[in-house]
Amino acid sequence: MISDTITAISTAVGEAGIAVIRVSGPDAVAETEKIFRSKIPLTQAATHTVHYGHIIDPASGDKIEEVLVTVMRAPRSFTTEDVVEISAHGGVVSVKRVMDLLLQLNIRLAEPGEFTKRAFLNGRIDLSQAEGVMDLIRSKSDRAFSVALKQVEGKLSSKLRDLRHTLVETLAHIEVNIDYPEHDVESLTSEFIKEKSSQVMAEIDKLLTTAEQGKILREGITTAIVGRPNVGKSSLMNTLAQDNRAIVTDIPGTTRDVIEEFITINNIPLKLLDTAGIRETMDVVEKIGVERSRSAVNDADLILMVVNAAEPLHQDEIELLEQIRGRQSIIIMNKMDLTPQIERDVLLRYIPEERLVPMSVKDDLGVDRLEEAISTLFFSGKLESADLTYVSNVRHIALLKKAKQSLVDAYEAADQFVPIDMIQIDVRLAWEQLGEIVGDTAHDALIDQIFSQFCLGK
Repeated sequence: MISDTITAISTAVGEAGIAVIRVSGPDAVAETEKIFRSKIPLTQAATHTVHYGHIIDPASGDKIEEVLVTVMRAPRSFTTEDVVEISAHGGVVSVKRVMDLLLQLNIRLAEPGEFTKRAFLNGRIDLSQAEGVMDLIRSKSDRAFSVALKQVEGKLSSKLRDLRHTLVETLAHIEVNIDYPEHDVESLTSEFIKEKSSQVMAEIDKLLTTAEQGKILREGITTAIVGRPNVGKSSLMNTLAQDNRAIVTDIPGTTRDVIEEFITINNIPLKLLDTAGIRETMDVVEKIGVERSRSAVNDADLILMVVNAAEPLHQDEIELLEQIRGRQSIIIMNKMDLTPQIERDVLLRYIPEERLVPMSVKDDLGVDRLEEAISTLFFSGKLESADLTYVSNVRHIALLKKAKQSLVDAYEAADQFVPIDMIQIDVRLAWEQLGEIVGDTAHDALIDQIFSQFCLGK
């Protein structure tokens, strides 16, 4: 049982209209009352009510801050414990003064993610829902937010509970066969195992079908913009970001380091990397930038190679085309407002025509076609139905694959009439692996590691 009371700042540090300080635990209301003065004592306040008053320094009696305090009594709170939220003025000094007073009481500073961890430990949410909370905070597009929200609401958890229930039925059937072999026919039990294993594997396959899309929505696509100097890479970056993020000049080698920017295209989050122009150079600093550009190409999920359509291809570009052959890439023929001189037939040796995009970044022409090409490349032009249960977490994907393999092993063993007690091991392993996703069979070290990734006040 959790017996201590914790506190942390739940809003971002800095200047703002308000800042929220959260207190949770069995003594949250009583301890906060020691530094709060209003018409009604907090210990007498009804749940889910807001009270105006002042934070008082108990030692001097001085007013420290003018605040609103919200009381949420157990179990009707996020952590299922008594929770107090103090809404103070959003400034570094005001928040620090309130926090200093709270930490002088029988209250300690919360660890990262400890509020959500308490919600999990107290049974309000499972582990996959807790991870959905983190994804909700970090989501970079409307669609990513929607996927995370469904996970928080328990859509994935409900699906996994159904699958684990099917496996429990299978395990119970196996137990009966082991304990009372005279009342069962082994061949019938083997067929039952094969039927149930196939049923669960089919549902896991459905989840894994959306896994790649879910992972992209969650983490974004690392996108390297590459090409020779002065072909329009930085201009493209600024156009897509709708901001003068990168310096644009006619001087070759202006961009000397990798510049990052997050954008959203058709609800797909992209982490754009504007790189230094790739060419042979004697300039030491530019040379480092070129090496970083080549490294970005190797690490990127998507490569946008920009070429100058008004010039023939250079040898540097041929070498870059060789490097990206077979990769997820799109070639942008920029400066199409000028007379084209580029050898289109050469480009088509390295990339399909649908990934060859004519543009004039200067005139904002071709941006829609580029967005369509990116969407088609990763999502066949559109996202799957919003009703689908997306799996976006790498840990979940790995465990689903392990559970499927365990069931494949069980199916094959049943098909070969391997002793039932041996098959039971694989079925139970699949049940445990699915349980690890929601936290039912997760070990303490894993739980601690997951919640340590949360921000301090969540």
